[in-house]
Amino acid sequence: MHAQTSQANRLRATEFFEELQDIVCAKLDELDANEHFREDAWSHGDGGGGRTRILHDGAIFEKAGVNTSVVTGELSEALARRMNVPAQPFHATGISLVIHPLSQKVPAVRANFRYPELGNNDAWFGGGSDLTPWYLFDEDARHFHSVWKLACDRHDPEYYPKFKKWCDEYFFLKHRGEARGVGGIFFDYLPGDFEILFSFVRACGHSILESYVPIVERRRHLPWGDQERRWQLSRRGRHVELNLIYDRGTLFGLETRGRVESILVSLPPVAHWDYDFKPDPGSPEDRLLQVLRSPRGWTS
Repeated sequence: MHAQTSQANRLRATEFFEELQDIVCAKLDELDANEHFREDAWSHGDGGGGRTRILHDGAIFEKAGVNTSVVTGELSEALARRMNVPAQPFHATGISLVIHPLSQKVPAVRANFRYPELGNNDAWFGGGSDLTPWYLFDEDARHFHSVWKLACDRHDPEYYPKFKKWCDEYFFLKHRGEARGVGGIFFDYLPGDFEILFSFVRACGHSILESYVPIVERRRHLPWGDQERRWQLSRRGRHVELNLIYDRGTLFGLETRGRVESILVSLPPVAHWDYDFKPDPGSPEDRLLQVLRSPRGWTS
């Protein structure tokens, strides 16, 4: 890849991610009304930096983080081996968000999109979005998946089934034998024509709010109590386990000496690890577990 073309591609991807951050934060601010995002701008020791935006203790969102970053550095030997490439310079730009609602009837959501380039001129897009309900409403899962399927189908009809399966496998806690949530899409190391792939990633970025906001608006006023809260905090523990054990983005950020507060902003504000907690058979909590143990299709 020509150096000038590479720089132009990075700039366009960065500008889009930062514009998307503004759009998403403005909408979440509008929805919550009780609290608003604060921003921390930070610099990376090797070059670049980012904007971390965080909302705490809102009326709807107990914690929401929407981050952008542009980082330059050198791949560590360990990270290079895991990526199956030689140690070399890298440049990465991206956006990531995780939203932890207060209500147990409103699911959590995660989304991120990134554009890394390596010194050997390899470049690709990665990303996706997935939904983590505490109480399962089939209508919500169908809506979420339908939006992401449409975004995929407009670019390649093979994308959704491939990326949905990848998501189900990636966000599966092997040591628990269960998925974190009801999935969505996930892709990584997606190389090819920059213009075609960038068009797809832009469509995905603009699907974040479309896939999630209608669910928030449907469920935000539903009642909940202590039992529901206990279940939510227990399930949030699974979120922590997946992020710290398996998540590539978390590991990449830590191993490239990114800003720790920004990397771990994805973790929930409160979580429990209740010893050997088992829901009553046939309960709403048990129904969720049955689905998480056998990921299913939501668009047929």
